[in-house]
Parts: sequence; structure tokens; C-alpha cells
Amino acid sequence: MEIKINRDILLKGVSRIQGILEKRSHMPILSTVLLITKEDKVEISATDLEIGFQNSYQAEIIKPGSITISGKKLLDIVRETTSKNIYILEKDNNWIYISDNKAHYNLSSLPADEFPILTEPEGIIMIEIDGKLLAEMINKTIYSITMEDTSFKLSGVFMEIINKNKEDYLRMVATDGHRLSLIDKKVPKLQEIDIKQGVMIPKKGLIELNKLASENGNILFGVKHNNLVGKKEEALIVIRLLDTKFPDYKDVILPKKEDKKNIIVINRNLLLESMRRMIIIGGDQYQGVKITTGADYLEMVSVNPDLGDVEEKIEIKYDGEPIEIGFNPKYFIDVLQTMDSDVICLDIKDQTSPCLITGEQDEGFLGLLMPMRV
Repeated sequence: MEIKINRDILLKGVSRIQGILEKRSHMPILSTVLLITKEDKVEISATDLEIGFQNSYQAEIIKPGSITISGKKLLDIVRETTSKNIYILEKDNNWIYISDNKAHYNLSSLPADEFPILTEPEGIIMIEIDGKLLAEMINKTIYSITMEDTSFKLSGVFMEIINKNKEDYLRMVATDGHRLSLIDKKVPKLQEIDIKQGVMIPKKGLIELNKLASENGNILFGVKHNNLVGKKEEALIVIRLLDTKFPDYKDVILPKKEDKKNIIVINRNLLLESMRRMIIIGGDQYQGVKITTGADYLEMVSVNPDLGDVEEKIEIKYDGEPIEIGFNPKYFIDVLQTMDSDVICLDIKDQTSPCLITGEQDEGFLGLLMPMRV
């Protein structure tokens, strides 16, 4: 293989797949990228056996072929050069020559035929989804995925089709047991894709899918053989779904008819800024903020016995019963900074019930925070 490629194009392609590369795998091939020539383009692929991504980029193909190169080293080489073009040549015995006309690199590599390509399942049915909508759904749920290695069944976002008012919606929901985030969006032709029982998408796969979705335009989207597939122009991502059952969450978020609602109407930015100040005084052992409601104010107090305390009042609209309740301020920050609404509603039934967070400009979204002792 022998190619010449624009430095900026190669940098874009190699940077895009860095999050997929396995840095400490027992399989060295998973730390490499695969380059394959196809007509007047080079296809760049990466995989960790759970996620596979490939995209094609314009290049001058002098001699067709395929090679693997250390993904990290290739990124370092391309990032540090100021030359316009990069020259790559396959030499004997799995050696690769790379030059920018200033520096000349000789790198050892692995045989290209050892690279494990995750391919698109045959006969998969795909629907079109707006990239911005998909990115919004991911951003408003991914923060609730558990960080604990032992909670495998909570280590992704659960995606299913639900029916509301005789219309189908795509739902994404995530929880770590202390909080939950959920969003419903209308997507055309939902019944054509195979997620009747719901599927679990791993966090790392969602991060990579979000990169694709955040670019302008629509995405083709489908599920088959325990794989989720996303396609956009010449980019392809294949994500292996988690083989686990998401817990039943609906009883937690659906209020019972006899429940009396206490709705706090509050400016989102004011609350977000206040919670950021509350967390300053906290530490590893003290992460709670006590919230007390008055007729027109919300008082927040955070106490750290090792440092001191902080308190603040902000204006609200509220005509319910007085409430005194504790929450983790970081959880408030995570949900509030993903929302778009200027004014939000906090629905808190009593001291032992979760806080439900909604906003008019965040259509279909619900954030839930469990209370804590402070």
C-alpha cells in the first residue's frame, strides 16, 4: 500500500476513533487502526470488539492495499506536523514508512488480516432519525449511567418504543439507583426497527454514537443480532448491545392519582449556579444540600464539619406545604446543565419521595433525583 493524504483530513479521521482504541488490551491489534484503500479513498477503521467504527476519506492512492498502524502513534505524528500532506508506504515484514517531507518514521505494525472488523449485519432494517434529536436524547440520559463496575445491568441506556396517546415514541432511560433520566421523542417509522422488548446500549457506544449524531444531518439507525448500527454518509458504527435486563422503573416515575403534588417553579440558571456554590463547601464525605421551601423562596444549606458551611436563598413560586429535604447537589448540576428551559418545575411530594424535574422547553424529558439524609 502507498498513499498520500492531506494532513488535516488524516488528523480528522484518526482523532475520531481514539475513544474506541484499546490502550491496555491483551490483544495488541485492538490498539491499531486499519487503513484500506478503496478507489480514490482510504477507509480508516477501529474496534475494541464491542464497538466498531469506520469512515472513508479522500486520498491519492499510489498503490492499493491495507495496513495497520498504532492509532496513538499515528495521531501523535499527524498532530505534530505542519506539512500539508502525509505520505504512507507499506514496506516488507510489516514495517510502515511515514513521511511529511521533514520527519521520516519507520514503524513496526501487525498484519492487516488479523484486524477484527465488526461488520454491518446482513438484511438489517434501518430508519432515519434526525442527528440533533438523537444527540439530545443521548446527552439528556447518559449522565445517569452508573459509574460502578459491579452494576452491570445499569451500565447503559435502555431504549424502547412506548405508546402514548396512540402514538409511538422512542424512549431512552438511564439510572444509577440514586437518580434517573428519561426522554421520549417522536421518530417516524419506529415500528420497523426490532426493539420491541427494549435494548441496552453501553455507555462507551453511546459516546461514539453521539459524536456521529452531533454532526449535521440525519442518521440511519437499526438493530439486529444484538447489534445497534448507525450510518451517516460513509461513516458506519456497529455497537454490541448489553445482554442484561433493565430494572422496572415505571412505578418510580408515574405518580399515583391520590398523590398531592407540591410544584416548585424556579429559574433553572439560578438553581444551577446556587448548586455549584453549594458543592464548593462539600468534600468526599459531605455531598449533601438541605433544601427548605417557603412561600416565595427556596433556602439551601450545605455543611462540611471540616470546612464550614454555605447557605443561600433564591426566589420561587410555590403554594404547597413546607418541605425540608436533602439532595446531592452534583446530581442537580448534572441534570440542570443538560436542560434548555429557562424556567423549570420541581415536583416533590414529601421528604422521602424523589424530586421530578421538568421544563417546557425540554419536551419529553424527565429528571428524577432520590433524596438523601443531610
